[in-house]
Amino acid sequence: MKWNIPILLTWLRVWLIPVFTVLFYLPDSWLSEESVNWWAAIIFTVAAVTDWLDGYLARKWNQTSSFGAFLDPVADKLMVAVALILLVSLDRTYAFFAMIIIGREITISALREWMAQLGRRNNVAVAQIGKFKTAAQMAAIVMLLVGSEDFFGMNLIFFGNILMAAAVILTVWSMCYYLKVAFADYKE
Repeated sequence: MKWNIPILLTWLRVWLIPVFTVLFYLPDSWLSEESVNWWAAIIFTVAAVTDWLDGYLARKWNQTSSFGAFLDPVADKLMVAVALILLVSLDRTYAFFAMIIIGREITISALREWMAQLGRRNNVAVAQIGKFKTAAQMAAIVMLLVGSEDFFGMNLIFFGNILMAAAVILTVWSMCYYLKVAFADYKE
């Protein structure tokens, strides 16, 4: 594996997962709940930005690699899954939202692996609908991590869950899209 800035940014996302998680389990005397929420939102935002940045830089600097193509989606899915599980445990979002999103991620990862074995990985490359899903999901998670019911007069938990519902709809829609594309030309 050749080390470069895009790979380091992807590894940063992986390394942020335990830091992000530990924040919620620190003794109350170390940080207030509001501080934990803000730090978690900041860490998650950094992870979301590096998700975009590592791919952009890898393409721009011609530093794409098969390892980066493997690690990038794994890092993204782990960060999102951990955030969703924590948000459910904090009663800030609904378990069925998390189950649908995490289930879709596992399904599409397995589909991509299967299509790669068939030499058809490009058939299920990231589509625009998947990018919209990711944007809605990331924004919703950040709002829910902040967790304020009065953020300049706005209830971030309420609006975060509205956005999470939109992300769930896009999640199902994109999963159906990828499944349709994958099976369109499949012949046993």
